Amino acid sequence: MTLPDIVQNEFSARYGAPAAHMIRSPGRVNLIGEHTDYNQGMVLPLAIEQSLYLAVRPRSDRRVAVHSLGLGSAIEFSLDAIPPAGAGWGEYVKGMAWVLREAGFALNGWEGVLSSDIPIGAGLSSSAALELGTALAFRCVTGFDWDPIEMARLGQRVENEWIGVNSGIMDQMIIALAQDGSALMIDCRSLEYEPVRIPDAFRIVVIDSATRRGEAGLADSAYNDRRGECEEAARWFGLESLRDLSFDLLESEGVRMPPVLQRRARHVLTENRRVAAGVAAMRNGDPVRFGEILTEGHASQRDDFETSRREIDALVEASIAHPACFGARLTGGGFGGCVVSLVAEGEEEAFIETVSGAYREAEGLEAEFYVTRATEGVSEVG
Repeated sequence: MTLPDIVQNEFSARYGAPAAHMIRSPGRVNLIGEHTDYNQGMVLPLAIEQSLYLAVRPRSDRRVAVHSLGLGSAIEFSLDAIPPAGAGWGEYVKGMAWVLREAGFALNGWEGVLSSDIPIGAGLSSSAALELGTALAFRCVTGFDWDPIEMARLGQRVENEWIGVNSGIMDQMIIALAQDGSALMIDCRSLEYEPVRIPDAFRIVVIDSATRRGEAGLADSAYNDRRGECEEAARWFGLESLRDLSFDLLESEGVRMPPVLQRRARHVLTENRRVAAGVAAMRNGDPVRFGEILTEGHASQRDDFETSRREIDALVEASIAHPACFGARLTGGGFGGCVVSLVAEGEEEAFIETVSGAYREAEGLEAEFYVTRATEGVSEVG
């Protein structure tokens, strides 16, 4: 039985009738362009097959009630009074209701059941999937016009203003706008984007390292510290953001700034270059060069941005040691989570067997492997 079938059956059992709407909201993996989004830079993410499913029907009152199958818990609140209650998946639902209301949308109540096969806390945007899925649920029961970029902006506001994570807009943008079979190159300043077709020469293998940032996710990690350091580095040069910093200026004047700020700035500048080079390699059908770019990106995250950790480094090393792997790197906010690897088509099983054994021997941990593909963004299905 598929996950949407399970969700629909649970909805019927709980409420005595089928749901009126079934929503799919995917996770995402970022191929290259890490920590560049909040620096108004370039990113290259794609939506993955692993998704959240949300079955919904409207209510006659102004209450929202949602049950999570995977977590075995539920939330209920009034749209007229949405107080934050601390940590937990329900805050993303409540936060989206709050930002929609603040933005002037007329909202109706609904009840729903959700489940997801996106690993939580692994850097695959399970939170943004819930935000955009919730936004579409409100649209389904209310009928307001759907502007994907506006919804992405509102999802970012949930993270920044309700959850307290100073994240950029990449996750919400790709989940709102993703196209089947393609990554999106997104300019996080202008929000212009263009699809980049994924070649058939490789498969995308996402590897969950079984390490996590902590129970509260990014909010209790050094993520906010990294953003603050980037903003401080931009101010050191008198700039709005590191997007405006040139390599020449960094090389000539950066030697006088604190070394940690110099490293953070260098990562952002080189990572923007890697996005452009990665897009060119993908369009040229050159998986070898694209893999090299990924591995270079990991070294920058490890050394200049310091968002990796021993287990992640071991998993990257085990991946790139396999002859079928073109390249690998930490993906997501960092400090734990997942590695993305590019593997030659047809070699996925051999790659998984070898890398899982090497990682188990090196770190004593069992990694989870997801062979995935680029899918469309949040949508109503079934």
